[in-house]
Amino acid sequence: MFRSTALLAITLFGSSLFAQNNDYPRTSFGAPDLEGTYNIATVTMLERGEQFEGKLVLTPEEAETMGATGESYLEDLTDNIGGDEGTIGGYNTFWMDPGERMAVINGEIRSSIIVEPENGRLPWSPQAQRMIFSQMSGGGQYDGPESRPMADRCLVGFGSSGGPPMLPVLYNNHSQIVQTEDYVVILAEMNHDARIIRMRDSEHSDMHKWLGDSIGYYEGDTLVVETTNFHAQQGFRGALRHFIYLSQEAKITERFSRLDADTLLYRFTVDDPQVYTQAWTGEIPMRSVEDQIYEYACHEGNHALPGILAGARRQELDAEFGIASQD
Repeated sequence: MFRSTALLAITLFGSSLFAQNNDYPRTSFGAPDLEGTYNIATVTMLERGEQFEGKLVLTPEEAETMGATGESYLEDLTDNIGGDEGTIGGYNTFWMDPGERMAVINGEIRSSIIVEPENGRLPWSPQAQRMIFSQMSGGGQYDGPESRPMADRCLVGFGSSGGPPMLPVLYNNHSQIVQTEDYVVILAEMNHDARIIRMRDSEHSDMHKWLGDSIGYYEGDTLVVETTNFHAQQGFRGALRHFIYLSQEAKITERFSRLDADTLLYRFTVDDPQVYTQAWTGEIPMRSVEDQIYEYACHEGNHALPGILAGARRQELDAEFGIASQD
């Protein structure tokens, strides 16, 4: 216990000195050097669970509850999807890498990624929520490849992994930042989504794009990225660990700054009056890693997509001829 406390104190003291000295590495053109490969994996959820009773910051003792570690998260996930690793279905938990701990920022253990509103919950507009979930439960979801989600078609990563906002998912939570004077590129490991941020433009393009249209600038030692004009088909962004929706006109402001020599603070604000009653903000630590990002082998039209559609056609035939489905 003493050793753990001492290590935590040393870490916090070192981070404090780093911030006080403003000893930030810089690029050859004078910008704060944020280049590197980072991991945003964390078992902290986007929204705050009821078990945390509204508290954003937890004590180490409180963090020992279910969901505080990757192991306990996977145990809970396995219990909720049937438990048996041999059950036919999606890949089992061996392939999942949700992170090993809750998010820690400036020594604070966080119970949710959302920090505003104070309750840590998404401020859905009731009208938008009814419309969105009625669309999700509607028919025609298997009529053709165009009706399948973007991740099924390997066009963009699932769960907003490529952003903005960039949110952790069950695996492939690495991203790489590359900087030049004219551009910043953020390459997400999931589906090899590459977001190109223009650093010399002040006006957004009128074109609606995958991952939106991003322009960036520096505020002191912080990289600020403003993104809007999202593609209409990228509105739904869901994974087992979160669900959000963005209209085409949503505006997302991201801030990348250093917490210490090995960690970036990723702070983002979503402003979308068509969907939410107020802007909401989240924070995630981005931890520097030595790992490489390898190819994500996903491509549209692989065996899974024809199989999904063929299964739907078979269900339709069974229904037409009164054949009971067999589990």
